[in-house]
Amino acid sequence: MNDAQEETDVLVVGAGPTGLLLANLLGSMGVSTILIERNETTVPEPRAVSIDDESLRALQAAGLAEKIAAITVKGYGSIYRGPDGRRFAEVKPFVKEYGFDKRNAFEQPLFEATLREALSRHKSVTARFGAELVDFSQDSEHVLAEVKQGTRTRTLRARYMVAADGGRSAVRKALDIPLEGSTFQEPWLIVDLQSTRNRCFHTEVFCDPRRSAITLPGPGGIRRYEFKLNPGETAADAEQEGFARRLLADVGPDGEEPIRRQKVYTFHARIAARWRDRRVFLAGDAAHLTPPFAGQGMNSGLRDAHNLAWKLDEALRMADPEALLDTYETERKPHAWSMIELALRMGKVMMPVSVPRGTIIRAGFRLLGLYGPARDYFAQMKYKPKPKFAAGLIRPVPNGPGAAAIGRMIPQPVVATLDRQQILLDGCLPDRPVVLVFAEMPDRWVDADMLERLRALGSEVIGLTPEWMNPVAAPFPILRDQSRFFSEKPFRECLGHALLLRRDRYVAAIEPVESLVGLIPMIERLTAAPRSCEMEQLAAEEELQAQAV
Repeated sequence: MNDAQEETDVLVVGAGPTGLLLANLLGSMGVSTILIERNETTVPEPRAVSIDDESLRALQAAGLAEKIAAITVKGYGSIYRGPDGRRFAEVKPFVKEYGFDKRNAFEQPLFEATLREALSRHKSVTARFGAELVDFSQDSEHVLAEVKQGTRTRTLRARYMVAADGGRSAVRKALDIPLEGSTFQEPWLIVDLQSTRNRCFHTEVFCDPRRSAITLPGPGGIRRYEFKLNPGETAADAEQEGFARRLLADVGPDGEEPIRRQKVYTFHARIAARWRDRRVFLAGDAAHLTPPFAGQGMNSGLRDAHNLAWKLDEALRMADPEALLDTYETERKPHAWSMIELALRMGKVMMPVSVPRGTIIRAGFRLLGLYGPARDYFAQMKYKPKPKFAAGLIRPVPNGPGAAAIGRMIPQPVVATLDRQQILLDGCLPDRPVVLVFAEMPDRWVDADMLERLRALGSEVIGLTPEWMNPVAAPFPILRDQSRFFSEKPFRECLGHALLLRRDRYVAAIEPVESLVGLIPMIERLTAAPRSCEMEQLAAEEELQAQAV
């Protein structure tokens, strides 16, 4: 049975973490969205088990930070042990640069169920489970998708389609987009337990050439174990209960705990050659497959959703959005690959190929531990690539104050408001471009005319003072950096400047507070806000003046 054609702005294919977050973000923006998932429900079995601070910030943007915080174990670290069980390194980060703990444990079934339930907040979002994409085509204006649900086949007409349909993405294959990279030859056995006797709060990494293993904590007294299989051990053998029992007994007290899931996986380090085909975008595992050693596979997909959602929202209101949409791949692909490389490097530490190599690695870490900065670099996870773009929807400057901040995600300090409230910075920022005036007295640099011009372009003005200055009443909100994150490099060099923040909290451009007008061309690239005739005339006059200079 064929139903009449249905219209939507964005069609999201796949209701895993990436698709669910993307649909929630689009819903919060009022974008007409249909989410389809071929399974009847979200995943029932645990898969990803770790969520990081950048992902929690993306969930905060969707209004979900508190709900997700309620189902996570916050702030765990890692303990690295040698073959004798002795620890030789630790990673226990406590700095909340982006407003949240860097490592948090969760259960994917509960996480996905929470995101699915949250879709009901948005009238513009329709979620259809048990609905499979059968075929699709696209022209210069739309994507036409044939979707089968039960005995019905619908034709959906969307302005854009996002394929978040997993590592075996049917959409990616239909577009003939190859994956680049490699497949690990070492299979791993994943064992999820219903309960644990292991009281260690942190992840334990057993770096043993005889058999590498990892154990990860979870909420509610659960625990996961991951064991590298040795040559000659087959998946059929490893998925027998007795096999898992022997391995569990080798690394701790959980040899007799009830097993929830036992499965062999082969990991991948691969990335799609292209992330966009005209009106179709790849996201999550459809775009990149990451080894689990850094816990970044799902987190990279959530970053995709955060980057793409606001760009689709703006594109729907732009006459020519191509340059904007092209920046999705430009920005996200290099960063996703950097996370894959991080996982590969960490895998070399976790999986020493020989006893001598393992000895050298452990000795190296013990030597680093004698040097404070090196110890801090590892313990605080400073080795993890910062969320930063070298190209894309940014306006770099070659050097000077603040140059290193451009393209970075800003920190999220606790800020103090005029009425002495303490709140995370993003809770004070609207979902539109923000001119963040970072100065001791921000109100001195934004007069009424400039404030009106910036707001007319679709941006907002927020003042931020360093921690030693109090906020004051002004025509725009002024906040104080209580956590002092803006007093650290590279942002301390931005004092006396205005940072233009994108909707995903990355710095697009920077100008001295004396020349805020210089941000206007970049604001116009970030937003589809209409310009009045007066604005057009002013912009033309400014361009002529600049040319004259």
